[in-house]
Amino acid sequence: MSGPASCDCTPSFADGSQDLELFVEGDELYATMLSAIATAKRYIGLESYIFADDEIGQRFAEALAERANAGVSVRLHIDAAGSLFWTSRRLERYLREHKVHVRWFHRWSWRKPLRYNRRNHRKLLVVDGIQAFIGGFNIHRQNSRSVFGERRWRDSHLRLGGNLAAQAAELFQDFWSKRRYRRKNHTAEGTSVLLPNDSRYCRRSLRCAYNDMFAGASKSIYLTTPYFVPDRGTQRALVLAAKRHVDVRLLVPRKGDVRLVRWASRAAYSNLLGSGVRIYEYLPRVLHAKTAVVDGEYGTIGTANLDYRSFFVNHELNVFTRDPVLCSTLQAQFLNDLNQAEEIQIAQWRRRPWTNQLFEMVGWMARRWL
Repeated sequence: MSGPASCDCTPSFADGSQDLELFVEGDELYATMLSAIATAKRYIGLESYIFADDEIGQRFAEALAERANAGVSVRLHIDAAGSLFWTSRRLERYLREHKVHVRWFHRWSWRKPLRYNRRNHRKLLVVDGIQAFIGGFNIHRQNSRSVFGERRWRDSHLRLGGNLAAQAAELFQDFWSKRRYRRKNHTAEGTSVLLPNDSRYCRRSLRCAYNDMFAGASKSIYLTTPYFVPDRGTQRALVLAAKRHVDVRLLVPRKGDVRLVRWASRAAYSNLLGSGVRIYEYLPRVLHAKTAVVDGEYGTIGTANLDYRSFFVNHELNVFTRDPVLCSTLQAQFLNDLNQAEEIQIAQWRRRPWTNQLFEMVGWMARRWL
């Protein structure tokens, strides 16, 4: 991949290996996260869009409570809208009684109703600044094979060590303290760097970084996202890449948890398909992973979807990486997922019923609010 960065807020990288581990199964991820929590000596910071009062949430609540009772500083930041129908007062009361500091992000307020639209969509765990976890997995049973069975959601998450874990701790502290991220230049100390979409210097850092990736692609762009409602600039970047004969492939879910989002997503298909972008719908399960890999050598994984909310409204956090092992693994996982997906053929797409097109128009009109 080549090409200069198009925005000062996009990442730059250095040489050197970093401590990274990819997870695509919830049971393995949750076990590793719980083990990390159990080792905490000084502090634990956890942000989750969904923290459910179910078998998984209760395991985490007990683990957090045990460490808090042992004198570890434990802070839990839950999104008020994301967890509205998932958590319970009983679970919150249990956590507070066991010395866990619980904070709700943007609860509904009649005095400030507009702020309810902006959500904390980040999923971040930090333990002593030594270990950190970031990705698409929420704390709920839908991601566990042992609990939810073969219908479990397909997702991706990353464990971080070393300087990346220290950066994650800095990001958590800034957000907890209600400070905007202070770094201006996102220069990695190795092959990877964490990038939030909101800093003192740019409110669209993730959009800049994604579109910079697309503009520099020379061979391939492989995208996985559960919610694909791209702004026109992002669509244009993908179209231009396809017209440069870059192999652009997009993987989205056939089964989704928000029907209106699926309609809005499909409204963007015609323009992309007509330009040579190949679109696949994942069939077996709900797809919730958010990853991209370009030319097999530049990748990202995190909490951001390719939609208006992630790029312009919500708080998000992604890892951008040139780590060769991780990029290779992300690409292999993408190609493996394609084996369980169906490609949308443009000729068939153009013959879809007019009722579908009507629903797509309705979804597209609501795209900024999804």
